[in-house]
Amino acid sequence: MHVMLYYILPLILVLGVLIFCHELGHFLVAKFFDVKVLRFSLGFGSKIFGRRIGETEYRISAIPLGGYVKMLGENEGDEEEEEEPLSPADLKRAFNVQHPLKRIAIVAAGPAFNFFLAFLLFCGLHLVMGTQIMTADVGQVREGSPAHQAGIQKDDRILAVEGRPVDSWNALKDAVKDRAGDPLVFLVARGERTLEFIVTPELSTTKNLFGEEIRTALIGIVAAGNFRHVKLGPLDASVEAAKKTWEITELTLLTVVKLFQRVIPMDTVGGPIMIGQLTGQLAQESFAHLIPFTAVISVNLGILNLLPVPILDGGVILFLLVELILGKPLSQRKRELAQKAGLFILITLMVVVFYNDIARLIRQFLQTAS
Repeated sequence: MHVMLYYILPLILVLGVLIFCHELGHFLVAKFFDVKVLRFSLGFGSKIFGRRIGETEYRISAIPLGGYVKMLGENEGDEEEEEEPLSPADLKRAFNVQHPLKRIAIVAAGPAFNFFLAFLLFCGLHLVMGTQIMTADVGQVREGSPAHQAGIQKDDRILAVEGRPVDSWNALKDAVKDRAGDPLVFLVARGERTLEFIVTPELSTTKNLFGEEIRTALIGIVAAGNFRHVKLGPLDASVEAAKKTWEITELTLLTVVKLFQRVIPMDTVGGPIMIGQLTGQLAQESFAHLIPFTAVISVNLGILNLLPVPILDGGVILFLLVELILGKPLSQRKRELAQKAGLFILITLMVVVFYNDIARLIRQFLQTAS
């Protein structure tokens, strides 16, 4: 019962929301362009439950690791899906006779809705919970550092740098990161007093999120780790949600690049098993933690689907862009070869992530047993 409540049900919920939102994007834009949708399926494989409403069959299928929207004319032999011969009006509504730009919009709508879902989830969180901002309070001052030499002390609060107000720790870092060797005027609150110090940041070597050494300007202080809570209205919540969605998008893209550069080891990549583990751990802490987690996974899903790999949305968009430029689609043979290559890439990736997930479970079991 514990496993069902904290692992299986949350995982089904998260995957269901992500898949539904992605396929809803394809579906709504197809309907907007009056393309005939034959089927909307959550899951692959054999049908568990289905119902036809109008011209579309809505179903839940056995394998919950994805979904699809099947449109008339999307693949060869779609006429077999129809119980009656297609009318000329129906043939005009087939996916494959639409202008390439319309087809690109339909295909891109799935990933776009994943980004939109992330934005909505972050927006809702900020509206309900506001945001936490780390203050520019000094927790430690490294001996001999520029800040120490200037006279800044523990428990000081940085108010401004060069006359520019500093309202957060991130704002403080931004104010000094490119100013190595430049004397800067710091306005500092110490108890009831307001003091001024001249601090010259020094160029230092530090490590970024990926463990790479980078050069940046520092003054030798550590944050106290204090936060202030800020309530947000609808507009501010939307702005913060957009920033957060872009931040996750940028970080995910950078992670993909670092994987290809082998900065990040391939054995750190996880798949459905790892997502299930994380979902279960977060659900045990609080089901509310699943909201930002779902937003992050949604961004990852959107980016994954936009990769230019045949059989993914990004690969289909690439084919359509080629068709738009050449004025005609690629030959059936070339498309089939590309799709086989794309399928091989995806199967290889799935083997890698499942191997990583299983190896991670074995390591955790051995550590627990010892």
